[in-house]
Amino acid sequence: MRFLTETLTARIRAQFGTPVYVYDQTSLERAADQALSFPAPCPLIVRFAMKALPNRAVLRLFDAKGLHIDASSGFEAERALAAGIAPEKIQITAQELPKDLKGLVQRGVLFNACSLHQLRRFGELFPGGALSVRINPGLGSGHNNRTNVGGPSSSFGIWHAKIEELLEIASQFELTVSGLHTHIGSGGDPEVWKRCAQLTLDIARRLPDLDRLSLGGGFKVARLPEENSADLQQIGRALAEDLAGYLAGRGENFQLEIEPGSYLVANAGAIVAEIMDIVDTHSPDQAGNAFLKVDTGMTELLRPSLYGAQHPIHVLPHGRPPDGEEEDYLIAGHCCESGDILTPAAGDPEGLAPRRLPRAQIGDTLVIEGAGAYAAGMSAKNYNAFPEAAEVLIDAQGELRVIRKRQTLDEALANEA
Repeated sequence: MRFLTETLTARIRAQFGTPVYVYDQTSLERAADQALSFPAPCPLIVRFAMKALPNRAVLRLFDAKGLHIDASSGFEAERALAAGIAPEKIQITAQELPKDLKGLVQRGVLFNACSLHQLRRFGELFPGGALSVRINPGLGSGHNNRTNVGGPSSSFGIWHAKIEELLEIASQFELTVSGLHTHIGSGGDPEVWKRCAQLTLDIARRLPDLDRLSLGGGFKVARLPEENSADLQQIGRALAEDLAGYLAGRGENFQLEIEPGSYLVANAGAIVAEIMDIVDTHSPDQAGNAFLKVDTGMTELLRPSLYGAQHPIHVLPHGRPPDGEEEDYLIAGHCCESGDILTPAAGDPEGLAPRRLPRAQIGDTLVIEGAGAYAAGMSAKNYNAFPEAAEVLIDAQGELRVIRKRQTLDEALANEA
């Protein structure tokens, strides 16, 4: 396992129960350092896409490393402010126009308009103001349409052919478009990044008042051994010549931004769960499957059901020695939902892909790795009335810190009237 050991996992299970999220501070800080080392020909800002893991302890940890914050809603911006993040380090890039946009901007939060309507509304609220705009450059990347946020099939950002309308609205309200943001999806191919950067720079040349340029996020992170993570150094080097040409003569204060989410947190998190039951559907005249039923699932990790996402899975014997045998298992979550399967076929939520795992017994421990990103922050929480799981941080000294308490049923029902 990446940062857990069998002994530590047993300790976590005994102390905090299951299911429980576990994060590793050392891994989080190492990933932050890697992002901050992105080769840039000008000052660099790294924005953490907080939707990936919005716990305040993580936000504060990244803030201490010098990272800024990308918020995907007004509520996320408020959450970052409540965690003590300075407003000028928070930028809102949202599908939905925040209802308190005026108040947030007046407090110093930055705004990134993602549509012509958002741009016009900002102009009505802040004539003569400055903001960033998100542009869809016409190209995207991702393993399916649910992770691709660029190109004609994506609603994210102002379509690149609408630049003249953008400039007209900016002129009408005397707005300064000081920032340009693009984000294409999830990928690690430097050549794709280079092509998208070239499109972005062509757009940037039509916006004369820019002082910062964001290339977005979507740097692929490898969860499984056979996958490849994006190499930030390689991507940076591939973009260097084009970026340097664009930046020539623009002044030493021009800033480049990147906006990683998963890259920073995915492999710094895991879910520790218990195997509650083992069933099989084999019969003499029909092939079947063996299922491990666990006390976690889409209430803690929705990615397999939503994307057909793959996560490393480990079976650890609990209170007994391993017998050295292996079997093929499907992992079923605890929700009363046929789609709550943690071992789907790659990229196909409807397919099934059994895993070869140590032979399990009821009561053994199951560890799901790669669960730092889009797990606690994106889950089917409280489905079947399951309470939110606890979150625990292994700090830099190896101590276990609760950074979110396990929810009680009374807390889950508190707002019902």
